[in-house]
Amino acid sequence: MNISDLFEEIWLGVSSNKTRSGLTMLGIVIGIASVIAMLAVGEGSKAQIEANIQSIGSNLLMVQPGAQRGAGMTVSSGRGSSQTLTREDATALITLDGVSTASPEINSRQQIVAKGTNTNTSIVGTTPSYVETRNLTVDTGSFFTDAQVTSRAKVAVIGPTTQTDLFGEGVDSIGQKVRIKNMEFTIIGVTKAKGGSGFTNQDDMVFIPISTMSTYFTGNNFVGTITVKAIDQASMATAQTAITNTLLGRHKIADSTLADFSVLNQSDIASAASSATQTFTILLASIAGISLLVGGIGIMNMMLTTVTERTREIGLRQAIGAEKEEIVSQFLGEAILLTVLGGLIGIGLGFTISWGLNIFMGTSTKVAWSSVGLAFGVSAIIGLIFGYYPAKRAANLNPIQALKYE
Repeated sequence: MNISDLFEEIWLGVSSNKTRSGLTMLGIVIGIASVIAMLAVGEGSKAQIEANIQSIGSNLLMVQPGAQRGAGMTVSSGRGSSQTLTREDATALITLDGVSTASPEINSRQQIVAKGTNTNTSIVGTTPSYVETRNLTVDTGSFFTDAQVTSRAKVAVIGPTTQTDLFGEGVDSIGQKVRIKNMEFTIIGVTKAKGGSGFTNQDDMVFIPISTMSTYFTGNNFVGTITVKAIDQASMATAQTAITNTLLGRHKIADSTLADFSVLNQSDIASAASSATQTFTILLASIAGISLLVGGIGIMNMMLTTVTERTREIGLRQAIGAEKEEIVSQFLGEAILLTVLGGLIGIGLGFTISWGLNIFMGTSTKVAWSSVGLAFGVSAIIGLIFGYYPAKRAANLNPIQALKYE
C-alpha cells in the first residue's frame, strides 16, 4: 500500500461516521483549548505583576520595619505594622555609597471627599524625593516642596484615576478642595498616568507631606517604609549592604540576625512573584491537562469500537495480502488524525477563549507560542499512545476468525 492509498483509507475510516468522530475529537478540543487558555491566564498574570512591580520605579530597595527571621531578608507576618523606622533613618541613608535618593513613606487608606463625590484610596505621606525615587511625573501643577513639608501644609497631589473618580473625566482639579479625615486639603498637582492595579496603582493615590501625615494622621515620627533608589543595577548590592550596616548602627544592634528591619531587593520581589505565578500557571495547566487524558481515553475507546465493527474488513484485507504493519499504520493513522484535527480546533478555541477573557472579563491573558506548540505536540502524542493498542489489536486478529465474525 502506497502513502496516498494509506491516507485515503485513513480519511475514509474517520469520515465514515462523522458524528462519532466529532464527539471523539471533542475531548481533545476541550483539553487543548483549556490548556492554552489556562496557560494564557497564568502568563498574563505573571506579565501584569512584573509590570506593576516595575511601574513603582527601578533599582529600588524597600526598607521595612519589623523583625526578620534568621540572617535572611524574610519579613515577619506583621511587616509594616511595627514602629522601628523614622524619618531620620531615611535622611541618614541618602549619603550612602550606591544610593541615589531615599524617601520615607507612611501609607494609609482613607476616604477622600470632594464636592458631591468621594472615593476610598491610598494616602501616601512622603517627601519631595518621592518623585525621583519612584520615577513619578507630575502632569499638571506641581509636587509639594521641602518648605511645605516643614510647614505641615495641607496640600495634596493626586493620581489621574483619583482625579477622575472625584471630579470626572477631563476636569481640571488644580486648586480644588478635598477633605481627608475632616481636614481640608488643596490639590496642587496631578501625576501623569503610569498604569498599575490594586494597592500598588500610583494612578489611584493621594500624596501629602509626610509631616502633615505624621501630625494629623499617625501622631508620631515613625514611617511605614523607606524606599531607596540605587544609582544603577550594579550598585544595588553595595547599597543594600550599606543600608543594613547603617541602620544596625543607628538602632544599636550588634547582631544582624536581631535586626528590627528588613531590606527587600526589588529584583528579589519580582523573582518571588514570578516564581509564585509560575507555580500557579503549572497548577492551572495540570488541571486542564486532565481533560486531555480523558480525551485520549475517548480516542482509545472509539478506536477499539471501530476495530470490533470492522473485524470482517480487517480479515478481508489480511486475506488479500495486507501486512500487519499496514493494518497498524491505518488504525494508528486514524487515531492521530482525530487528535491532530482536534488539536488544531482546540488551538483556535483556546485563542478565542483567551481573547474573550481579556476583552469581556478584563482578565490579563498572554498566549505564548510555546504553549501552542506544547499543546499540539501533546495531542499528537496522545494519538500515538492511545491509538497504538487498538491498532495493534486490529493487526493481530486471526484472518480466518475475522472473516467468520458476525
